[in-house]
Amino acid sequence: MIEVENLVKRYGNHLAVDHLTFQVEPGKIYGFLGPNGAGKSTTMNMMTGYIAPTEGTVRINGFDIQKNAEEAKRCIGYLPEIPPLYQDMTVLEYLRFAAALKKIPKKEVEKQLADIMEMTMTTDVSERLIKNLSKGYKQRVGLAQAILGYPEVIILDEPTVGLDPKQIIEIRELIRSLSEKHTVILSSHILSEVQAVCDEIMILSKGKLAACDTPEGLTGLMKGNAALEVHILGSEEALRKILPFIAGIAEFSIENAPEKGAVKAVIRTEAGEDIREDLFYALAENKMPILSMNRVEKSLEDIFLELTEDQSSISDPDTAEHMSENKGGNEDEGNL
Repeated sequence: MIEVENLVKRYGNHLAVDHLTFQVEPGKIYGFLGPNGAGKSTTMNMMTGYIAPTEGTVRINGFDIQKNAEEAKRCIGYLPEIPPLYQDMTVLEYLRFAAALKKIPKKEVEKQLADIMEMTMTTDVSERLIKNLSKGYKQRVGLAQAILGYPEVIILDEPTVGLDPKQIIEIRELIRSLSEKHTVILSSHILSEVQAVCDEIMILSKGKLAACDTPEGLTGLMKGNAALEVHILGSEEALRKILPFIAGIAEFSIENAPEKGAVKAVIRTEAGEDIREDLFYALAENKMPILSMNRVEKSLEDIFLELTEDQSSISDPDTAEHMSENKGGNEDEGNL
């Protein structure tokens, strides 16, 4: 469906996307997860042909987005982070305009508009000016524009940003329904967003693909690195003489515990190892009582933070790019 190969984007000396390679299969919802500045929006803009890559290729259904732009773009519906809405048009006028730009056959336009407005729940506001709509409805109109023409791939950049909780739930349900007939790619920096909606998650960090798997798979990858957090009555010196001789321990760290005369050890084990019984007897022999012992497994949030460690959120080339493109114009207007 989509092949991204060795994709690179440079802004002067800044490398926004760094030799990115991945494939997208049909019929799934994919999530781009990463902190601000990770390269999510830049990657999406290159995938849709909105900006040209410095290096690399993107193929949609076998069509190169640069060499066969018209054929490739016909397969894509795109909702940028700032929807390309014309404020002084009514919803219906705008969607008819979008249909004309997409060269949808005239005999199909009215049927598609009726179906898509019903799907996006914008029928009741079809005669209202877009500038008078709430943020949630504007997002729905932008989504309706992306669905027009029923493209095989729908790409959504931060589709729930700025929405209230009720609107977020409604947009999530709409995205899930789209996956029945479309392949959906969405970007977000919200962990719960991708975990709730996506079949596959691609974590980007500093323009690179740090991980790609299902939400369950990403969590499963880290289970072998589960840690034991143990509070022990005794000294750090004595504990350091015991732990190296317990089989199955990969690494450990020791620090003072809140309890007087106690230390806290965080122990990481080898994959599949359970050292709790051996640890209990080793400490008992040395008269070091265990005050508490907890098994700590990494959540998706822990995985995200670990994979994107040291990712700066101060400088965001994606945001800078949007600002540059919209400078001097209406921030809600743009190319479809």
